[in-house]
Amino acid sequence: MSACTAACARNAVPPTPGTCRSPSFTFRSSDRSRSRLPLARTGQEPEGPQVTTYNDFVIRFANVNGSGSASANGMFAKALFRMGIPVATRNIFPSNIEGLPTWFEVRVSERGYLGRREGIDIMVAMNAETFEEDIASIVPGGYLVYDNSKELRPNFRRDDINLVGIPISQLVLPEFPNPKHRALFKNIVYLGALSALLNIDFDIIKGMVSAQFKGKDELIAPNIHAMELGRSYAREYLECPLPIQVRHSDAVGDRIMIDGNAAAAIGAIYGGATVCAWYPITPSTSLAEAFEQHCARLRVDAETGERRYAIIQAEDELAAMGIVIGAGWNGARSFTATSGPGVSLMTEFLGLAYFAEIPAVLWDIQRAGPSTGMPTRTQQGDLVSSAYASHGDTRHPLMFPSTPRECFEFGADALDLADRLQTPIIVMSDLELGMNDNLSEPFTWDDSRRYDRGKVLTEEDLDDVERFSRYLDVDGDGVGYRTLPGTHAEKGAFFTRGTSRDEHATYTEQPEHYIKNMDRLLLKWATARQLVPKAEIEAHGRRAGILYYGTTAAPMQEALDRLAEDGVQLDTMRIRGFPFGNEVREFLGSHEILFLAEQNRDAQMKSLLVNDLELDPASIIPVLYYGGFSISADTIHQQVLDYYVGNNLPRLDEVWEVSS
Repeated sequence: MSACTAACARNAVPPTPGTCRSPSFTFRSSDRSRSRLPLARTGQEPEGPQVTTYNDFVIRFANVNGSGSASANGMFAKALFRMGIPVATRNIFPSNIEGLPTWFEVRVSERGYLGRREGIDIMVAMNAETFEEDIASIVPGGYLVYDNSKELRPNFRRDDINLVGIPISQLVLPEFPNPKHRALFKNIVYLGALSALLNIDFDIIKGMVSAQFKGKDELIAPNIHAMELGRSYAREYLECPLPIQVRHSDAVGDRIMIDGNAAAAIGAIYGGATVCAWYPITPSTSLAEAFEQHCARLRVDAETGERRYAIIQAEDELAAMGIVIGAGWNGARSFTATSGPGVSLMTEFLGLAYFAEIPAVLWDIQRAGPSTGMPTRTQQGDLVSSAYASHGDTRHPLMFPSTPRECFEFGADALDLADRLQTPIIVMSDLELGMNDNLSEPFTWDDSRRYDRGKVLTEEDLDDVERFSRYLDVDGDGVGYRTLPGTHAEKGAFFTRGTSRDEHATYTEQPEHYIKNMDRLLLKWATARQLVPKAEIEAHGRRAGILYYGTTAAPMQEALDRLAEDGVQLDTMRIRGFPFGNEVREFLGSHEILFLAEQNRDAQMKSLLVNDLELDPASIIPVLYYGGFSISADTIHQQVLDYYVGNNLPRLDEVWEVSS
């Protein structure tokens, strides 16, 4: 079957191996398997026309870091989003500035399955260094889009995939004499070719170019020209569109596209944060940068131009946490953002804030550890180190956002919670959520909402108090009343210390005072149990259930749907806060079989559950992935199914067969 039906134009690029006029042209039709398991091929062409699928594929761009590919790849994803098609992006980049391999993956799903999926349907391979592994990742029947200005080596060929050769280097050579420009415009050429191959609305994708280079008008025309080069070549020499293609949809609705770090920064501003102290570390840096960017727009006095915020880049993470604690002690709402290594450095001051009872918020954008680990890969590996950060009997409330909207909401809620409990609150995001653009419900804010500052005494309150006792439990919830500096001319002052003290903040080493204080902090922990975000539960009285949290939510629905097809139906609970509320205990107690999906080696959420709720460790079956990518629906589906098969547990189809 010939894949080239159009005659070559007189002024076309000279034929090269892999183009339509070359005997080695290899853009073939084939049995295209979209299943999760590889299918054997007969080597024969399929009978009848190929089935066209719409808005359902995974495409990956393989590039070199620093080559300018990020702009082109981002425009591809946003163009589909503007066509109303649900997409999720994953930027897989190295921990250097330039020269190492980088990948950009886009999941396209009309059904809204936007978690990671194993296998690539379309690979745009632009990096010779990773060519072999890129080809190996393509599903049988998938497509390899590559620059065929040079002939493809025989060992790179696969009989079960389709090769789509485009002479990208030759197309840009006569058009862009500057070598640096040529390297950049190669990315735009393949973007143009994809617009034809996948039937992308060209007006939308051209509009993306204009938006991308707004304010740099001199770059718009050459970029559109490069895009038209690729599009024209594909339309003239290749069968367009492919059997995998896109079409306009309304599946996006009113959702927006934003990364979790930006959402968290906006939430912190709406939540009243005026101080951010930080030290740069991947993948949290963009959170502080987004806070600065939006503060410059939202926290500047319109009349005087005075900045109503402070952003301090400290000398290290420990100093950043110290600044946050100092600001919180003075009454400012403050936060910092870091990742695992930064949490390790901050533990001393986290212990101080816990024991001295000073509000602070820490965003931990988790990455793969231990030590330096894989700085640009995602993981959920900081739960235990964050929950018990610092020495002694120290515990910190945790919050687990799953979406950009929750990042926005928790950005504000964490500040309220820190004030109310007078303690550090740690929000456990990760690289997958923090640095990648994801679909999100629009953010909403109630303008009548007032910040919950907790138990802060005013001057009038102090006038009515005979003696101010900073650490006295007046209300029986473990939380004392605090004052801010300068509240009263004569009352309310106290010495803040990290050493043992009595109810009046007076230094003491008497065992009875120390024990009373520690027991009060434990009572505060019980109060926190009622205040952290509640778990979201979907229960239908089933025998088995699965727990998950954070970005494990993204692939969960797809995994559940696949399991249901295999006769396995599960109740679900998404954990959103620690310590765990009664609803978590009740869910655990009402199911015979309990799975827990998380992204670390040691099942750290399981450890928190066992310790906090005094559970039998054997009662929870871990479903784990910790390779540095986000967990996939394939992994969850397979591990749960393996447990059912390995333990001879009945599934719905077997139950129905017996009952009938």
